[in-house]
Amino acid sequence: MVDDEGELRARIVELEAEHQALETALQALQQAAAPDLFALRRLKKRKLLLKDAIVRLRSRLIPDLNA
Repeated sequence: MVDDEGELRARIVELEAEHQALETALQALQQAAAPDLFALRRLKKRKLLLKDAIVRLRSRLIPDLNA
């Protein structure tokens, strides 16, 4: 598990880059004459999972106000 703030930020950057790459791949696939619907669904699901992971990591950067 990543605990250091610098490591968290680095991981977020990695996930955001992968998220953007998936967005580019999705756009290219959607523009195909006969897009592979299964591949589209799989990429969209992966993109959503990445977005959720990014949100979780960002929330760990927010200080706990109850502490």
